[in-house]
Amino acid sequence: MTFARVALLAAAFVAVAAFSPFSSAGSERVALSVAIDGAIGPASTRQLEEALDVAAKRNAEVLILQLDTPGGLVTSMREMIADILASPVPVIGYVAPAGGHAASAGTYILYATHVAAMAPGTNLGAATPVEIGGLPSLPGGDKGDQKDQGDQKSQDGRPAGDAMMAKVTNDAVALIRSLAELRGRNGDWGEKAVREAASLSANAALQEHVIDFVANDTTELLQLADGRTVDVAGKKVVLATKGLPVETLEPGWFIRLLAVITDPNIAIILMLVGVYAIIFEFTSPGAIAPGVIGTICLVLGLYALNLLPINYTGLALMLLGIAFLVIEAFNPTVVLGLGGVAAFLFGAAMLLRVEGPGFAMSWAVIGPAAALTLGLALLTGTYVWAARKNPPRVGGEAMRGLPVEILDWQGGEGHVLALGERWRAKADGPIAAGDSAEVTDISDLVLTVRRRDPGENGARQ
Repeated sequence: MTFARVALLAAAFVAVAAFSPFSSAGSERVALSVAIDGAIGPASTRQLEEALDVAAKRNAEVLILQLDTPGGLVTSMREMIADILASPVPVIGYVAPAGGHAASAGTYILYATHVAAMAPGTNLGAATPVEIGGLPSLPGGDKGDQKDQGDQKSQDGRPAGDAMMAKVTNDAVALIRSLAELRGRNGDWGEKAVREAASLSANAALQEHVIDFVANDTTELLQLADGRTVDVAGKKVVLATKGLPVETLEPGWFIRLLAVITDPNIAIILMLVGVYAIIFEFTSPGAIAPGVIGTICLVLGLYALNLLPINYTGLALMLLGIAFLVIEAFNPTVVLGLGGVAAFLFGAAMLLRVEGPGFAMSWAVIGPAAALTLGLALLTGTYVWAARKNPPRVGGEAMRGLPVEILDWQGGEGHVLALGERWRAKADGPIAAGDSAEVTDISDLVLTVRRRDPGENGARQ
């Protein structure tokens, strides 16, 4: 009887919850907001993907994509654009706060959004593709080689440089023009931003029909976006955004971690820590902590590199260099040490196939890492070399030359006293009880001894 009452109450509770107007978050009209602050990379892609998924599940009216970025990786940018174009929820691109910008990759993403807006005091543009791979820049050196290459043009109007750079630039122009045609924005200026690294302020972007309006905050943003007709996944949708409550989606711990470890310099440091911690674990079995920490760091480093557009030849050279330095530590040859440093430096310089703002190898990291690795190898090699020159202190090798006392002897065999213990012994030459003898070898707990000449004093070293 009691069970029946409990079941009846549970059923009533479920029925009330199911038909309650407050039971579903999707019944409340809301605008979600996600902020991309910093370089565009794998973490930004994951953050936008999760935000769009939440917006679709909650049937949000719009998703506000707030941008403040210097640019980033082309691969991540294209993934974000694809997600926006396939989104069932309208995306409003908003360059904010004041003083922010949507440069390089941020310009393409803003072009892809259904509605584009900027806050006063912001800018966008400078969308020329940056250098492809190459050596990292020296600290404080001339950065002219790394700036947008749209400033340098040949006589035929194409960017200076090799054919690959021209192909990348033309591909970028085609992309931004296609987005401009899709959203009804200024494609000519988009091409100018790619070829000539042109930039615009918020008001100038409005006059050039690059954005739809300028808004001071999200409240004004939603008011100005209200009533606009946009194309969402092939369907015409009229936005009803005026007065909507705005809920900000904060990035989770995994996205924050991803933003840190996908910096190629951090990934390299994680790999180095992992490799040497595991080596320490192998040389000192039972420590446990170095093995655990090293494995975690190595896996995180490899995972981060897997998300980046890397050159596997560069990665192989780095690993080869580390291997050479480890061998140098245990078998000092100098040649392996120098070769390991050279391989490590060349591999680090070649590691990234495409570099972008926030995703470039730095000599400030590569140089000290290589120097520290070489120093560790030399220090270990010094100790190993010194240990080789010292006499053995344990095992059978340590007993050679040890003086022994003959306890009894008969027919080439007998017993001796060594290190306070009684041992079986044998000898190739004549020995009698009371003779002074020393150990020459040990096999199967049987000592081989020889008689010591009267002129010999002390044990051999």
